[in-house]
Amino acid sequence: MAANLRDVRARIDAAARAAGRDPAAVALLAVSKTHPAEAVAVLAALGQLDFAENRVQELSGKAAALAQDPAVPALRWHLVGQLQRNKAAAVVRLGATVHSVDREQLAQALARAAGTQGRVVDVLVQVDLGGPEGELGERGGAPPEDVPRLADAVGAAPGLRLRGLMAVAPRGGDPAPAFGRLAALAARVRADHPGASELSAGMSGDLEAAVTAGATVVRVGTALFGARPLASDAEDPRGTTARS
Repeated sequence: MAANLRDVRARIDAAARAAGRDPAAVALLAVSKTHPAEAVAVLAALGQLDFAENRVQELSGKAAALAQDPAVPALRWHLVGQLQRNKAAAVVRLGATVHSVDREQLAQALARAAGTQGRVVDVLVQVDLGGPEGELGERGGAPPEDVPRLADAVGAAPGLRLRGLMAVAPRGGDPAPAFGRLAALAARVRADHPGASELSAGMSGDLEAAVTAGATVVRVGTALFGARPLASDAEDPRGTTARS
């Protein structure tokens, strides 16, 4: 895992330098879905402190287990999977950054939970970049034309802090055009919300294209942890949790 971490960071650095960007401007988010807490502890000992999960239950379990281990430094948790409104309070309680806000009702649920708990929740709006015929919307997210309005709603909600946008490239084909559209949309949102500076995009197979397009966060799982115990695309933030 130490070699994997070095390799991924080297890929990020090389992609940033090739795009004329400072490598320090691109953060690595380790997607630990289906891997045990022990694997997270190994990467944490190597200096990786940001971790993401797809499901609230798995996030809660790992966060609780690792918080009890004095050898593990304080970690920053992120939720990248689809979120039910009735689980908003649990995510807020964990202090996790939510990358997958795709509708105003979810933003409102998070804002209510934040107010009840006296917290401020960092939020990214997830954008649906489409996909091949028959897979439109499969990866989740708000339609691009709805994103500015949703960003306005998040920005106005008490207890929420709009950090930027998140998306997953469509399956198959060159991800660069999709990431280019995402970057243009992110610039439009930043014009109205200067604090929304984060762009969460890119995974193990396409992080270079995402960094070239301006991603400030790349979400990497397989390239760090290796093959997953369960057959799933764990970096894909779809999850299987139904919306509410």
